[in-house]
Amino acid sequence: MTETVNDTAKKGMGPLDIGRVMAALPHRYPMLLVDRVEDLILDTSITAIKAVSMNEQFFQGHFPGRPIMPGVLIVEAMAQAAGILAVESLGLAGSGKLVYFMAIDGAKFRKPVEPGVLLKLEVTFVQKRSSVCKFAGRALVDGQLVAEANFTAMIADPPKA
Repeated sequence: MTETVNDTAKKGMGPLDIGRVMAALPHRYPMLLVDRVEDLILDTSITAIKAVSMNEQFFQGHFPGRPIMPGVLIVEAMAQAAGILAVESLGLAGSGKLVYFMAIDGAKFRKPVEPGVLLKLEVTFVQKRSSVCKFAGRALVDGQLVAEANFTAMIADPPKA
């Protein structure tokens, strides 16, 4: 059985290191919340990792004595993984296009995320059009669901300076 180019694309790509992540996203420290991509299946899904470190700025105030990653940042990490999936699937890496949040639906937080864990981000396409995409995302720690959300994003040019 011979393998076609299409079959190879469906199998995916990965892992992608931080350099490739930064090529796909405009985010930088302290807002870059994806450290690497373990697997990316074009037009389908992405599995990415955020190493949650005690050195994160938000732990200074959220919460002193009981550090917990803010839920909005967990959703942002899922959205950044979705941004990489969209940019790579649509062939827009290096184009300067940005992926903007439009909506967040059904966000649920199941367990706190503490420093010292690897936050696994699993995001799948729900719907894909040329400029608007819908995603379903899940965040896991040690195989346990800690958060989930559905979200919509728009792909557009950056604002003019």
